[in-house]
Amino acid sequence: MPAPFVARRRVEFCETDMAGIVHFSNFFRYMEFAEQAFLRSRGLTVAWQDGNRRVGFPRVSASCDYIKPVRFEDLLEIAVTVAEVGNKSVTYSFAFTCGGDPVANGKITAVCCQSSDSGSMESITIPDDIRAKFAK
Repeated sequence: MPAPFVARRRVEFCETDMAGIVHFSNFFRYMEFAEQAFLRSRGLTVAWQDGNRRVGFPRVSASCDYIKPVRFEDLLEIAVTVAEVGNKSVTYSFAFTCGGDPVANGKITAVCCQSSDSGSMESITIPDDIRAKFAK
């Protein structure tokens, strides 16, 4: 199994609540930030144009379990692992650490879809070239 991709992000003041702790909802933004950095490292993105169709990976499931509070100016390390690649979906696991201590664990599942000019979306099989880049 390949080593996880690691993204780093410093906590900004606007991401904290009145207690000075990162608001739980921001962990979903951090997962998206880390996912996009991971995809860029593989020459991919979450959405692109393929001829006349738009292709992307909208989320169908997202979760996060919290272990320890994180505060303003803390430096988060977010380890991204491709947990599973299905026929049409990919599931990522996210391990958050701060100063070497685990602070949260998350998971996102996204489905490969195409959309038309009318706005309709349908799931499609993940193209082989993209599937290969997930396994890199």
